[in-house]
Amino acid sequence: MSYDEDLAERIRGLLGDVEVTEKKMFGGLAFLVGGNLSVAARGQGGLLVRHDPNDADRFIAEPGADQFDMGGRGPMKGWLHVEESVLGDDKTLGKWVKRGVAYAKSLPPKK
Repeated sequence: MSYDEDLAERIRGLLGDVEVTEKKMFGGLAFLVGGNLSVAARGQGGLLVRHDPNDADRFIAEPGADQFDMGGRGPMKGWLHVEESVLGDDKTLGKWVKRGVAYAKSLPPKK
């Protein structure tokens, strides 16, 4: 399954002047800030969001958000999946994109 191109375009629009690199990863399209993944339009649907692991409980309490499980290996700390059903408006999507970008910016840049 290919990633949702409409979702990817909406993400681009919400990134504004943030300098990102787009890269096909994990069956989707990832948006990297300083070489660190911030968010991705997933091939399996929805949004992958990288976040501060200390915020996990607070973020998981939000509608449509759950810990990301990569290939049945169990939940990955610092990664969330947000269901596409809650991403219908740009306000909600923008909130998740902003969180992913802020965390990626807080990490040391990759070379």
